[in-house]
Amino acid sequence: MRRARWPLLLVIGAALASVGWVYLRDMRAITAQLAGSAHVIETTLGPVAYAMGGQGAPVLAIHGAGGGHDQGALMARAFLPEGYRWIAPSRFGYPGSSMPATPSTAAQADAFVELLDGLRIARVTVIAMSGGVPPALQIVLRHPDRVQALILLSLAPYAPLTAEEQELPVPIWLYEALFATDLPLWALSRLSPRALAPIFDARPELTAQMTATEADFLDAMIAAFLPVTQRHSGLANEGAAIDPAFPIAPGAIRAPVLIVHARDDRLTPVTTADFTAEGLRAAETLIFDTGGHLLLGHHAQIRQRIAAFLATHVPAQAE
Repeated sequence: MRRARWPLLLVIGAALASVGWVYLRDMRAITAQLAGSAHVIETTLGPVAYAMGGQGAPVLAIHGAGGGHDQGALMARAFLPEGYRWIAPSRFGYPGSSMPATPSTAAQADAFVELLDGLRIARVTVIAMSGGVPPALQIVLRHPDRVQALILLSLAPYAPLTAEEQELPVPIWLYEALFATDLPLWALSRLSPRALAPIFDARPELTAQMTATEADFLDAMIAAFLPVTQRHSGLANEGAAIDPAFPIAPGAIRAPVLIVHARDDRLTPVTTADFTAEGLRAAETLIFDTGGHLLLGHHAQIRQRIAAFLATHVPAQAE
């Protein structure tokens, strides 16, 4: 029996070594690709990493929780029409961007304006999704002369609201286990990437109605979680949005605003969109009954609505 164990142990050891080699190889490639896809500008609040693409009038694309400049780029490509140049920065604590001593949403807004200064961009449209919405609102409140128009998708709660109505699609312990190190997410991405879809509120009844383009978007969003170890600090700072020390009063915003949300969103309740729209009064809204957090099944309609909104408020080739 003892002799029979050694060959088995050798096979198991070889298998584990092989898996470890593939894991390290993949993570090196992912990390290199992430770093290579971004530029960095120094601000008084530390370095800010950003990706860029497109041509035309500038649009600042602000990512949600668990993201980074790579997720912001995916959002920009998914929802913006042709004729616009997008700049997708990493928020505080996300890949390539620092975590300052006071990482409030107000400070994040100031850092992004310094980014625009460094790029010599006087005015932008801002498009933000989920956790990117609070700093987007802060930009237009603190620097109203820098924002031409504002597009808000799947709005995350912000002070004076709280996150109490959130219904996470998977238990919190599972989030914590998956985000503890890169290995669990890497293993799932190798074995069954779509198993991670519920983390994005992409439930089976929603993925059943998505188009091929939306399926590619979902898969890219899932892949963009790695390396999660470069997103820990940013994830830990998401609570800054509901810090009562930095409340947001949307009624003070004067820029044109388009709000898009789904009533069945389980990550960010539609009540945040309702609260924001009521405060703004003149905001345009596009509210779907279904679609979840990623607005699945509606991307084409959203792109058309955004194109019409921008055509009204932002000349396509104006800088």
